[in-house]
Amino acid sequence: MQDEQQNLQDLELANRLLDSFSRISEVINTRRLDYHTRLGRILKVILEYLGVEQGSLMVLERKKHLVVRAANRPEIIGQEQTLDDERSVASWVARQQEPLFIKDIGDDKRFNKMDSANYRRNSLLSIPILHKGKVLGVINVTDKLGDRDLLKEDITRLFDFSSIILSLLVQENLQQDLRRQQRILRERNLELRKQETVRAELSRLLIHDLKGPLAEVVANLDILSYSVAEENREFLESAQIGCDRAVRMVSNLVSIGKIEDGKLVPIKEVIEPGPMLAECLSSIKGMAKIKDVELIMEVEADLPQISLDRTLIMRVMQNLLTNALGYCTGNTTIRFGCRRVIGKKQLEFYVQDQGPGIPVAKHLSIFEKYSRASNKQDTLVGTGLGLYFCRLAVDVHRGRIGLESEPGQGSRFYFTLPL
Repeated sequence: MQDEQQNLQDLELANRLLDSFSRISEVINTRRLDYHTRLGRILKVILEYLGVEQGSLMVLERKKHLVVRAANRPEIIGQEQTLDDERSVASWVARQQEPLFIKDIGDDKRFNKMDSANYRRNSLLSIPILHKGKVLGVINVTDKLGDRDLLKEDITRLFDFSSIILSLLVQENLQQDLRRQQRILRERNLELRKQETVRAELSRLLIHDLKGPLAEVVANLDILSYSVAEENREFLESAQIGCDRAVRMVSNLVSIGKIEDGKLVPIKEVIEPGPMLAECLSSIKGMAKIKDVELIMEVEADLPQISLDRTLIMRVMQNLLTNALGYCTGNTTIRFGCRRVIGKKQLEFYVQDQGPGIPVAKHLSIFEKYSRASNKQDTLVGTGLGLYFCRLAVDVHRGRIGLESEPGQGSRFYFTLPL
């Protein structure tokens, strides 16, 4: 008979324990409740199961402080104890990483006595909440209801509850780390945006200050071209080519800034592709002559007219031609032109050189800002903004730019524009 009663009592305790676990799990998974509210409800379930009136749940914060985050007495929530407090039971438990059961704290000279005005009994139980060998918090209980006082057997049950609470504490620590990283990223992004704004403003001022002197040099070189001696004409032409390139680089910088800011709207006009390409040839042939490179223009017969921003697209072609010249050696050929795209209402403009070619791995990145095909030093190879400008200019025309190339086989840059 006694065995049956004991079995029934054990079964009842087991059911109560499972019910408590279920209630705690439900609280943990109720995301609409904030962290501290969930801790308070979990502590309430624990106190009810153990049959105690007083209890608190302390969380280790800032590595050295145990902070009361849940308690049956609201006035102590937020109170702190440092880990090195020799007179604190909770601090001792956290340091030693082991539970502590004290039958009568009045007889234990190591710790402060409990306030008799707030506590009915002198026995207490504290256990650490551990995760991977580290303390995350401490659970404290006292004032057992009824005739029974706290027993050492309650340690086992409290450890069972701590293992469930652990998931909430770990979750909160991860969320705090995430929020901290997000805050750091926001601060760094803000600083980067400020730096980018300063750099953009400095670039704008520099570009503005360069345009005047460059225009003056170009005008003076043009005047000199009417009176220069024939034996010095080659030097004058080289100077003019260098100025043209500098003007084009400044124009690229201006256009890149406007396109990136969304302030550049193409001024479109209906044009014939052939005459536009002939004008590109005229502006580049001086460079080709100096490098001993032959330029061959190929324009498919009966091409339709196309609506585009003539200035932008001419600069795209000039950039592609200048880029090809920069990587070509003497006695080679560059072919460029325009043709229909079969089966589509598009025209394709292209530049084909006989240079060293470009590895496939660089075909996409080469159109990024400051990207270059190689580290080759050449007066015609710029800072890596030319192809980036080409991509942006083609993009604002709703076109597509690309590259066909293999090392040792030359390169073919092309872009398509809708009719």
